[in-house]
Amino acid sequence: MPAADACVFCDIIAGTVPASIVYADEDHVAFLDRRPLFEGHTLLVPRAHVVTLADLPPHHVGPFFTVAQKLSAAVPPAMGAVGSFVAMNNVVSQSVAHLHCHVVPRNFKDGLRGFFWPRTKYVDDAARDAVAAKIAEALDRED
Repeated sequence: MPAADACVFCDIIAGTVPASIVYADEDHVAFLDRRPLFEGHTLLVPRAHVVTLADLPPHHVGPFFTVAQKLSAAVPPAMGAVGSFVAMNNVVSQSVAHLHCHVVPRNFKDGLRGFFWPRTKYVDDAARDAVAAKIAEALDRED
């Protein structure tokens, strides 16, 4: 499936837009969200441009969620968190029209309530890249 015009996620996959990559394989790329709920907030995308989960070919669903499962296990220890929040929007509240799964580190009483989530910023690119390296290292330990 061809990349969509003006899709920032396709540009990240192509390497024309910088991102802090935590995981990449033949079919998927995971990178840190530029406006994270908490540090370590990771987005998993398929390399093929599809807009929603329903658009993902059935034989790609299992592998996609296998990577999401790995991220959900790697992000918490990398970030010193107790658990993770895994979510996906389809059209409504989908800020980028390219399928993506959020993996967010969580702690008890972290302030995340309902669907009104505060966003934060990384101090700088180096801080963001250090977080990406932690998650990538945790993923390596999972294999």
